[in-house]
Amino acid sequence: MKTTLEELQAFAAVVATGSLTAAADQLEQTVSGVSRALGRLEKKLDTTLLRRTTRRIELTEEGALFLGRTRAILASIDDAEEQMAARRQKPAGRLRVNAATPFMLHAIVPLVPEFRRRYPEITLELDTDELNIDLLERRTDIAIRIGVLRDSTLHARPLCTSRLRLLASPAYLAAQGKPKGVLGLAPHTLLGFTQPESLNRWPLRGAHGDEWPITPDITVSNGETLRQLALQDVGIACLSDFMTGPDRERGDLVQVLAKETVDVRQPINAVYYRNTQLAARIACFLDFLGARLGEA
Repeated sequence: MKTTLEELQAFAAVVATGSLTAAADQLEQTVSGVSRALGRLEKKLDTTLLRRTTRRIELTEEGALFLGRTRAILASIDDAEEQMAARRQKPAGRLRVNAATPFMLHAIVPLVPEFRRRYPEITLELDTDELNIDLLERRTDIAIRIGVLRDSTLHARPLCTSRLRLLASPAYLAAQGKPKGVLGLAPHTLLGFTQPESLNRWPLRGAHGDEWPITPDITVSNGETLRQLALQDVGIACLSDFMTGPDRERGDLVQVLAKETVDVRQPINAVYYRNTQLAARIACFLDFLGARLGEA
């Protein structure tokens, strides 16, 4: 049988205080509990550590030898606990974050300088993927996912929502004309996604309902490419507010079919595996993002 921490603490406390009663007070245990722990320890070691008389307790030679090892073990445990407490107060270590390219570029990257100033001991590793990844396989701490979550094995923390709008550049609309109604999109160049197909159902109301499935003239694998095509006067795209705010404020992109557009807001969640207490470096990043993103 293996020696337990309780037994080592009992042994060290009895030696330090000189009595079972004082050791019990120090450990906030009963005298009988401390005595039993000592008995179990001596039985496991098959040796006598302490000589007990009615007046005093003395270490045997074996007890003196074992006491040095015991104190070293207890000190090591105390040091480990202090280090963990320090990490909770001052998070440290490598933090791996995964997100789609547009969200990484437009939502996370602008926040990195402030995060680094606040948590300089955290080493960030930022990865981008357009499709959902396996967090364990990629050794990822946090993944940012946009849209409805389907993986029930993950813990999710809502960060914000972001509205979808149809957008085009003023130069494109000047050259091609503004569409009048949903059916007016037919002659226009429509920019869409290669996958998933759900991203090519635009939030437009009409006799068809609140979604309009499009057949894109140009398809791309990520939203940032779509944004760049729209900025280059290529066509009309359906994009999320988190990546187009400055473009709309400057007038580089303008909304198309605003009256026909349904107010659809994509949920944005941070997902992660959690089996025990959430690591401080992960918790502080989640708190930081949640406080700053708000309504993207």
